[in-house]
Amino acid sequence: MKCVVHLLGILAFVGLPVSSLSSTVAASPAQPTFARVCGLTAPGTAHCHAVVRTDIAPLAAGPNVTPSGYGPSDLQSAYQLPSDTAGNGQTVAIADAYDDPRAEADLAVYRSQFGLAPCTTANGCFRKVDQTGGTAYPPGGNVSWAEEISLDLDMVSAACPNCHILLVEATSNSSANLALAVDEAATLGANVISNSYGGGEYSNEVNDEVHYNHPGIAITVSSGDNGYGVEFPAASQYVTAVGGTNLVRASNARGWKETVWGSAAPSSGGAGSGCSAYISKPSWQLDTGCARRTVADVAAVADPATGVAVYDTYGVRGWMVFGGTSVASPIIAGVYALAGNAATVNYGSYSYSHLSSLYKVISGRNGSCGGSYLCNGKFGYDGPTGNGTPHGTGGF
Repeated sequence: MKCVVHLLGILAFVGLPVSSLSSTVAASPAQPTFARVCGLTAPGTAHCHAVVRTDIAPLAAGPNVTPSGYGPSDLQSAYQLPSDTAGNGQTVAIADAYDDPRAEADLAVYRSQFGLAPCTTANGCFRKVDQTGGTAYPPGGNVSWAEEISLDLDMVSAACPNCHILLVEATSNSSANLALAVDEAATLGANVISNSYGGGEYSNEVNDEVHYNHPGIAITVSSGDNGYGVEFPAASQYVTAVGGTNLVRASNARGWKETVWGSAAPSSGGAGSGCSAYISKPSWQLDTGCARRTVADVAAVADPATGVAVYDTYGVRGWMVFGGTSVASPIIAGVYALAGNAATVNYGSYSYSHLSSLYKVISGRNGSCGGSYLCNGKFGYDGPTGNGTPHGTGGF
């Protein structure tokens, strides 16, 4: 019954079960089901890249509640992050659409649940502004983007609990307003800016990518959840495009194993990847199967089947489990902040010359591309996971 109530709160979602993007279906207990948090949108607008588990009922916060999904200690272990000791003095900005009035309060519950220090307006750790840097926040009422906001804030906290967090709320989900939110985050002094949204490529993106060109600031963008195929702004040559993996515990030296998030069937979803239709290839990308910009550069967990715990109470109440490359982008943003190296990083180039500091993802695929590296995990560079996932901060 709780799952039904949750689904009534997300009627705008497009279902994302394992076998179809068209609806959420009944499943056996062993078969997870998922739903897109933001449905696909018209040209000129962007959709968020969050995916929610619909087979796990939301849980209200409480002293005896154990949320499902990976928490901060899991992610820090999987990626060997120095989260306890690094990140001080760094600000990670999140650019999202619409207003989440519960953002700060929900973040407080997440951090308290997992033993992270408070990050509030009062102690100077958290700040929320509109796309012009003021407090005339955009209209609320958008449950989907509120869930995206909670996901982003929680994942930055998980990776970099010592970081300050700046939430910039765009007036709407138009590509233009989201780009202005990115510009504002740069103006306000963010070291890293995470963007968990995208839309179909278009010819004028070569001009619009100026909004993501902020030298000295690391800008991460999720690659998309539709499997093989490219979205913008992940295609921009000025960003780190972040793909996604399935992350599970394993009896190996690392203690974890990752494969490409995706499937041979395009309808099953997965991390976005491929060759841009319009953006020139940056000098630091040397793969030979794509004449233009190749997506992605790096990756982190994104499969909702191995999803993360998130707390949100705006419209849908409680602890939920999320996946999508919306998980991966803020995690990688947090890793950049832990490294503290953004001022000297040349856009997404750093990982290409620091391969030994990444875990390589060598199996799985996110669609059909004739067997090429553009949609298949392999040794060396591949589209769905780029150069790999963080092994500490040396690749960032």
